[in-house]
Amino acid sequence: MMISIETDTEGYIALKTTINEANLNNSEKFKAELIAILDQYHKKTILDMSSIGYMDSSFLGALVSSLKHAIAIKTDILLTGLRPDIHNLFTLIRLDKVFKIYKNLNEATAG
Repeated sequence: MMISIETDTEGYIALKTTINEANLNNSEKFKAELIAILDQYHKKTILDMSSIGYMDSSFLGALVSSLKHAIAIKTDILLTGLRPDIHNLFTLIRLDKVFKIYKNLNEATAG
């Protein structure tokens, strides 16, 4: 499993990824796991990505596909724990306008 469930409350489910290098080798498996969780829980999903040190375009595509799926089933994916270089990548390609990005779980659940 590339994703573990940390917290499951009435309002949201908090997940943590165990991936270090988010790339073509694991993007499809990650997307399948995340979509399966979205389909099973049908609630706001907060994904801690602090373990990821490298991310390529195929993995970004898997994230965007997962978000589209979440929107289709009327829920959302929030991202937390992005390392500075990955956060900069999201900003550079304007994915910070697509995903809600927070520092940590507390910040993500505060609003």
